[in-house]
Amino acid sequence: MTLESELEVYRQRITTDSYPMSISELANLYRDGEMDIHPEFQRIFRWSGAQRTKLVESILLGIPLPSIFVAQNESGIWDVVDGVQRLSTIFQFMGILLDDNGQPAPPFICEAGPFLKSLEGVAYGQTDGATGSLSRAQQLDFKRARVDVKIIKRESDNRAKYDLFQRLNSYGSIATPQELRNCLLVSLSRTHFDWLQDLASSNVFKQVLNLPERLIHEQYHLELALRFITLRNLPEERISSIGNIGEFLSAEILPFVEMNYASLREEKEAFDTCFAALNSALGSDAMRKWNPIAERTEGAFSSTAFEVLALGLGHFMPSLSVTDEQVQQARIRLWEDRNFAPGHATGQRADQRMKRTIPYGRQLFSV
Repeated sequence: MTLESELEVYRQRITTDSYPMSISELANLYRDGEMDIHPEFQRIFRWSGAQRTKLVESILLGIPLPSIFVAQNESGIWDVVDGVQRLSTIFQFMGILLDDNGQPAPPFICEAGPFLKSLEGVAYGQTDGATGSLSRAQQLDFKRARVDVKIIKRESDNRAKYDLFQRLNSYGSIATPQELRNCLLVSLSRTHFDWLQDLASSNVFKQVLNLPERLIHEQYHLELALRFITLRNLPEERISSIGNIGEFLSAEILPFVEMNYASLREEKEAFDTCFAALNSALGSDAMRKWNPIAERTEGAFSSTAFEVLALGLGHFMPSLSVTDEQVQQARIRLWEDRNFAPGHATGQRADQRMKRTIPYGRQLFSV
């Protein structure tokens, strides 16, 4: 295939439009519910006060802003693909931003700008805690400032939207790879994102994982829930060719959002029965290493334990019935195996480790 023919194919996958809009027009779209800036993203793409002040200053000085990318969904609503924090900052400064509970967010009050030192303490309008506000003329200048909007039309396919979102946001200040996946999920299917979040929020699941608060805050429990869904029935020949686990999980988002209700229900049943069994047999020690000599668990969360015990048992769920003793014996066999002695995976990439751990887990529970 030539470069020109490849360009023709991929250009057909994504249909775009572009035109400048005033901040006032964008604000009206937001107020009318015709633009979704995903308030749940605001915790991820959080800017400092200095960064937000710099944006307000740039608008007041007439400095051109980078383009904002939106994807038109099936209802015609614009989902913001790139520009969440810029729009959040603008709308919060204007006092119209809603938080993720649908309540008005406190209006933003500027700090001193790099050029406009007098911005310190200034709000858009009269605001509690502010020492000043923009004049009527300054407010009009702010609202009339124009932003170039790139629109990905709804006839574009999901993979094209996914690729664009990933490219635009992979260079930003996202805290963790899973938070990027969460954003991708919300953009492609809010239904599937909510389903995964509900799954990962299960008290039983979190008790079995026994993760520190830092990892919960970084959404690692959602990543582990996604790993369970995507890996538990993955054919062994595909396991051996996973490559980078982060890239694999991101690529699996598209097949995941294409799951229908029946498939999601089946996955939830397998998930619930698996972690109920692990919790009943092993409780909050399930994902820790077992010391067969001292006969006690040690250390923190173990990826090996998750891949062997959770994915191994999950492979046969929900049809397999296991006793607490069978699960406990599986754990003992795992940590007594010399191939999985402490330190066996030190410095080893996840995909190299999973070539051994996942098939081994399936063997443990295949009896």
